[in-house]
Amino acid sequence: MQHDEVIWQVIRRNHCSYMAKIETGIFCRNQYNVTGICNESSCPLANSRYATIRDHDGVFYLYMKTIERAHMPKNLWERVKLPVNYEMALEMIDKHLLYWPKLLQHSLKHRLTKMTHMRIRMRKLALKTREAVIPMPRRQIKREARREIKALNAAVLDKAIENELLERLKTGIYPTDIYNFSQRAFDKLLNKEIVLNQEVEEEEEEEGVVEYVEGDDELEAEEEEDMEDFSGLPSKESYLEGDDHDSDDEDDDNAEEQVVIHKRRALKKSDDNGKAKKKSRVVVEVEQDGDTRRSLKSLKL
Repeated sequence: MQHDEVIWQVIRRNHCSYMAKIETGIFCRNQYNVTGICNESSCPLANSRYATIRDHDGVFYLYMKTIERAHMPKNLWERVKLPVNYEMALEMIDKHLLYWPKLLQHSLKHRLTKMTHMRIRMRKLALKTREAVIPMPRRQIKREARREIKALNAAVLDKAIENELLERLKTGIYPTDIYNFSQRAFDKLLNKEIVLNQEVEEEEEEEGVVEYVEGDDELEAEEEEDMEDFSGLPSKESYLEGDDHDSDDEDDDNAEEQVVIHKRRALKKSDDNGKAKKKSRVVVEVEQDGDTRRSLKSLKL
């Protein structure tokens, strides 16, 4: 038969493997302890009727121990799963521990409250992103740096040897026999030669190709303006007809007319936007000796 007082006296006076003595007090490291303090009411070994709450991967379970199962260590603790809801978990504790000591019920409810707050905080921290600080030993850093330098030097040496062997092979130093070259190096060299041949063929094809290029817009605009200027001038036939009329007028009125055509053409001054500031203009002046009449005609182009 189990005696709780005898067990407590033996554990308290002698050494206990779960006892932890520090400056602030004496604590218990047993996983079934409700409060974590080493005293007679909280010790799971010295109480034949005991209950506690434990966490398994975020799920809370209520553990209960009775004296009727003390002779069966395999079935010593009865486990009941508690709901996630805090209020429903409290109701289930009251239901299973209806006739148990009030102090033990209060300790269980207090432990459930603390564990619920802890679970909420853990879930919030899991959602946040944190920087992982990974320590790098100094010896490891130096070792990796030396390895990188050695690998770089080896790569440069291999490349120089490869280029030298290729140059010797091209110049004909080695006899033209079959060599057991690496298939990877052979394919690489073959691809280079194919690319060079393609570039040479493209250049040869481009030499004899005839292309038509669009003309300059400014030159075409100037040619059109010149054609418009010539279209505004009187033709040769109009001059002949004018001479006939002038001869008739000389016979009748004895007046001489002179037709002077001045062509003023302003140079284009293009600004930054390429727009012309002035347009070309043709001015026709008609003068008569006997009369004071003078007519000006301007043609805008």
